[in-house]
Amino acid sequence: MPDTNPRRITDLDTLKAFGHPLRMKLYRALYIARTATASQLADQVDEAVSLVSYHLRKLADHGLIEQAEPQGRDGRERWWQLASQGLSFHDEDFSDAPEKAATHAAVGRMSFEQRSDLYRRYLDTQSAWDADWRRAAFSNEYLAPLTAAELVAFTSEMHQLAKKYEAAGRAAEEAGDTDGREHVALHLYGFPFRT
Repeated sequence: MPDTNPRRITDLDTLKAFGHPLRMKLYRALYIARTATASQLADQVDEAVSLVSYHLRKLADHGLIEQAEPQGRDGRERWWQLASQGLSFHDEDFSDAPEKAATHAAVGRMSFEQRSDLYRRYLDTQSAWDADWRRAAFSNEYLAPLTAAELVAFTSEMHQLAKKYEAAGRAAEEAGDTDGREHVALHLYGFPFRT
């Protein structure tokens, strides 16, 4: 059973293992599906099953995913699930050596690029969504004069709010309330800048 808290990655080897573009996509797809086989995930990421299986094993070697209870009748299929409800990476855990800092920055950039690609795909297909979804979708930028402590507090509140809605959506979905329910991406960034 997965840990209900995000796992904080503090070691370079695990960060490197996660920092592969396909592994990041597989992790996201598994987060959404909750449990899946390599074949199901291969269809979602448009890659060969053998390649997906290899990368799933690498994620499992570092404890990022784990085997799940079989869901089908075919006992040969291996089912996977996340080992925790998300991952977190913090600068302070990788700032003590140049290689660590460079890897942390590279993983952050790759994650941002994949999130940007996801949003670009929405923008490219926006007109295909019904009017209710187009009205509900948003993109905002807030430029607030905060202290580091205030940003930490803001982040904590946003995290709690997002987890509240995610838990309610998953519970409704499990109860069979799937009409009009879609996966929604919330990408929030909070960082200092100077003009």
